[in-house]
Amino acid sequence: MSRLLAAELLKLRTTRTFLVFVLVALGLSLLVCILIATLPDSPTAQDATDAAVTDVSSPFILLLGVIATTGEWRHRTIAGTVLAAPDRVRLVLAKAFAYAMAGITLSLIVSACTYVVATVILSARGAPAPDLGEVLDLLWRSLILAAYFGALGAGIGAIVRNQAAAIVIVLVLSFVVEPTLIALAEDVGKFAPMFGAPSGVLSGIGGETDDALSLGVSLLVMAGWVAAACGAAIALLKTRDLT
Repeated sequence: MSRLLAAELLKLRTTRTFLVFVLVALGLSLLVCILIATLPDSPTAQDATDAAVTDVSSPFILLLGVIATTGEWRHRTIAGTVLAAPDRVRLVLAKAFAYAMAGITLSLIVSACTYVVATVILSARGAPAPDLGEVLDLLWRSLILAAYFGALGAGIGAIVRNQAAAIVIVLVLSFVVEPTLIALAEDVGKFAPMFGAPSGVLSGIGGETDDALSLGVSLLVMAGWVAAACGAAIALLKTRDLT
């Protein structure tokens, strides 16, 4: 398993896809961070914290897993991959773990950069510094979501072999199907994979409560979605023609 994981991580390091996603996610996060830190005339402590923890990398992490996994089929490397690693259960799990780790790495890079930039801007303006406790609280939650979306994206990509179709499916689920479900049946929508269950990880911050799932239930539901995606991918990979 460790060799498979190392091989998947090597693929990430030696392709431009991961670098491109890091740069895009970082650029967008920094843009939002700078706007939050500079637009208010008198930034509050909450503005400072919001600027410091700006991390919009989750959708990019999800797409990274989808694109990288479907790339095996698009570039016809899947046969060689399976030949080198015939245990398809371990192969799918290695991909899920690899992109979970990639998601954590991407989120860490974004979080570190936005914290530094926000702190510098706010200090220059004489504004309150970000609350370190709140920043750290949001950081570990963001890393959990990053790992989740990386693994989920890898599972979805292994199920839907066509790259374009997989991307369209993820976008439609995220921005059409799931918001509609949440609007029409909120009690059901809170268990959905893209926004529903993940929102529970961010619930209760600062003592605030909302209608999202509790943290523990949210983590269980998210683990279930990843397990379902990887399980379906394993079952399909065992029966598919790889040529």
